[in-house]
Amino acid sequence: MSRAALGLLFLATMLAGCGALDPYPTVPRAIQPGQPPGQRVAICYNTMKSSLAQVQTEAQQECAANTLAAPVDTDWYMQNCPLLLPARATFVCTAKK
Repeated sequence: MSRAALGLLFLATMLAGCGALDPYPTVPRAIQPGQPPGQRVAICYNTMKSSLAQVQTEAQQECAANTLAAPVDTDWYMQNCPLLLPARATFVCTAKK
């Protein structure tokens, strides 16, 4: 097999693996003016692959018991999330009513 064919095979394998990344917890963004206080959690995710329901479920798992994960912010700064999961959703865990 030629080098070009091996290179294309490697590239195809890498691109096929891009869809295998699931949302995961990361460091939340600092509180912004006007946002509610409380425990903050954040989730890195791919906006093309992950639904908002998946991201919300992942955030809820990070919140303490008897709280609800309420979305407050989404950003695409890549300091905390990798290229394949560039979006970071930040949630505040609020007490259940």
